[in-house]
Amino acid sequence: MQTGLRSAAASRFLLAARAIMCAWCGLWAATAWGAPPAGAEIDYAQQIKPVLASRCYHCHGPSKQESGLRLNQRESALAGGDSGERAIVPGKPEESRLIRLVRGDEPGTRMPPEEEGAPLSPEEIDLLTRWVAAGAPWPADADEAAAPPDHWAWRPPVQATLPAVRQAEWCRTPVDYFVLAKLEEAGLQPSREADRWQLIRRVSLDLTGLPPTPAQVEEFVNDPSPLAYERLVDRLLADPAYGERWARMWLDLARYADSKGYGSDPLRTIWRYRDWVIDSFNQNMPYDRFTIEQLAGDLLPDATMEQVLATAFHRNTMANDEGGTDDEEFRVAAVKDRVETTMQVWMGLTAGCAKCHSHKYDPLTQREYYQLYAFFNQTEDADRPDESPRLATPTREQQRALAGLLAEAENLRRELAAPSLDLSAGQAAWEERLAAQESAWQVLLPRQATALEAALEV
Repeated sequence: MQTGLRSAAASRFLLAARAIMCAWCGLWAATAWGAPPAGAEIDYAQQIKPVLASRCYHCHGPSKQESGLRLNQRESALAGGDSGERAIVPGKPEESRLIRLVRGDEPGTRMPPEEEGAPLSPEEIDLLTRWVAAGAPWPADADEAAAPPDHWAWRPPVQATLPAVRQAEWCRTPVDYFVLAKLEEAGLQPSREADRWQLIRRVSLDLTGLPPTPAQVEEFVNDPSPLAYERLVDRLLADPAYGERWARMWLDLARYADSKGYGSDPLRTIWRYRDWVIDSFNQNMPYDRFTIEQLAGDLLPDATMEQVLATAFHRNTMANDEGGTDDEEFRVAAVKDRVETTMQVWMGLTAGCAKCHSHKYDPLTQREYYQLYAFFNQTEDADRPDESPRLATPTREQQRALAGLLAEAENLRRELAAPSLDLSAGQAAWEERLAAQESAWQVLLPRQATALEAALEV
């Protein structure tokens, strides 16, 4: 009991100290540089930001965004929070929710709340009001918005200039200039040109993962054409082994597996998606189409079976249908996995951190994370043991076999439905026999039937 009382007393002391410090900081912020006279230009960094930092950032700053409002970034501050009402409307203080809240225009909605500190002073409120009325000037260098990191996903593509090299005669393609520049920078010389035996082995292993056959080696080595290498590369790119090798890279990104991943790791039948990826590489499918069909192939007009099959990219998420698991929990986990995988694969961006809270230097906020989440939160799969809904996607060979079986079944149905001479003759003979026996039948009247029943009972 004594320990509990001490904890309660300490808590009350900390709350009181916090309120005093908030009030002191607010007073200091308003008086440190002095409130500007009416009509004077207001400096955001020197006069507005200190007020926001000392009185608002605790709940609406870089580490916490209560009600979705963040006041240390211009774009977020102007947009407002979950209420849908703009926090700051430049030039219009009366329409700015921030001004109305710090003034306490509506009972019970004054900001900051009583437990978070004293109200803003009249001088602070006047300062904020005049700043908004002046258009809420907010210099870019004073904004704490997280600048996009220096990462390839955020850089617009630009035409690179060829680096200067000392042995320009060695270069045959633009790529050679970049290779040679690095070699010269390291004080190295280019290796001698590979002979044809080495060259075909290297390119075969790189494109197909397989060594060349003796016949392929002889064909390339003895080809006198200056386009021999180009023809070799074209043949290897047309080889089905090319798609099988390079599809592995994408299947890793798609977290492809032949099992469900959790617990006993039961099997999963999704190899048709694997074959779709292999076929896409072999067909040299354009990257934009490759992207669209995997993310939204089922939404395309008159979508083909192959386009719908492509959307199995996001059916590779792990599933847990063991006894005692909660279906909704793992459905949500699957949706989050789809958000994070999409951002990582197509944006080169780790988005998973934002599912818990916003980060000061992270380009994605928690709100934006769940806006992305909403796109994928419309799926019908719900971590069911049979992984429904499922779509039958037979291969071309299976389709041909199925068509043959259906045709055979239809022929058998017609054969059964066709009239048979033997059956007709048998039916007629049976009917004649029944008609002949009709004269031997005796129809019992009700009284006779009762007497017969009584006799049988005896």
